[in-house]
Amino acid sequence: MKYSGIGGQAVIEGIMMKNKDDYATAVRKPDGEIEIQKDRYVSLTKKVKFFSLPFVRGVFNFADSMILGMKTLTFSAGFFEDDEDAKPGRFELWLDKVFGEKLEKALMTFSMVLAVVAAIGIFMVLPLGISRIVQPWISSDSVMAFFEGVIRLAIFIAYIKLISNMEDIRRTFMYHGAEHKCINCIEHGMELNVENVRSSSKQHKRCGTSFLIIVMMISILFFMVIRVDGIWMKIASRIVLIPVIAGVSYEFLRLAGRSDNAFVNLLSKPGMWMQNMTTKEPDDDMIEVAIAAVEAVFDWKAYLAENFPQGTPT
Repeated sequence: MKYSGIGGQAVIEGIMMKNKDDYATAVRKPDGEIEIQKDRYVSLTKKVKFFSLPFVRGVFNFADSMILGMKTLTFSAGFFEDDEDAKPGRFELWLDKVFGEKLEKALMTFSMVLAVVAAIGIFMVLPLGISRIVQPWISSDSVMAFFEGVIRLAIFIAYIKLISNMEDIRRTFMYHGAEHKCINCIEHGMELNVENVRSSSKQHKRCGTSFLIIVMMISILFFMVIRVDGIWMKIASRIVLIPVIAGVSYEFLRLAGRSDNAFVNLLSKPGMWMQNMTTKEPDDDMIEVAIAAVEAVFDWKAYLAENFPQGTPT
């Protein structure tokens, strides 16, 4: 496997692929055609040197992912909006009057803030509250921290399992699989075509799912070592340490994505296993969309010629 530097995410009936500062979103429109939007996004880590430092860059790379993710999701959703002829309500008119041309940006910002707050509440604070139920029977702080971590993982797995039953989410997970398959196809030295992509793995070590699993595993270690008294101090520690945990987790994910070391691969197994839930086998139409997104920002033929001059490794 040779690191390519490309990454992406699934959107509504499509895929976004990013290579350096260039990104392209390919969407299969209702009429069956593939629409491609290509643009540039300069990472926060490139705009501010401090943001690019190890153990700091992880937080800002995550912020980049959220910002770019919201932009591309909004673009893809535009092809599938219902009731286009419906008149806007009073609230919509008021928002348009207050924010004007900045309305879309304001809504994106609000959505991201709400998503972060909800995630912190559900996956960081709620497990702490649930774990306190058994506190009278467990005297060890380390065991309590471990138990809290297990609850956090259980909530996350249950959440993924629940939403995967929704038709739209299931299709998004199929596009997620197509994204991984395309990257694996290239990074294993194969020409980018439907047949080769179909035969490639739908699991990849640089996946955001793996990042979240790593965050949860590392959080267990952090909270087993860092101990504070009082429920409010515990809640505060869970929130304050999120950037630190995210920074450490990103460095491991970055290492894993560039390494075939057996020990690193072993530590990557939980995230890869979790991807069985967040990725599904795509159909050929989805693979075509993924290929279109890759080719809009990445010269895979030049990459193969440079990294696999003798052809696909056996």
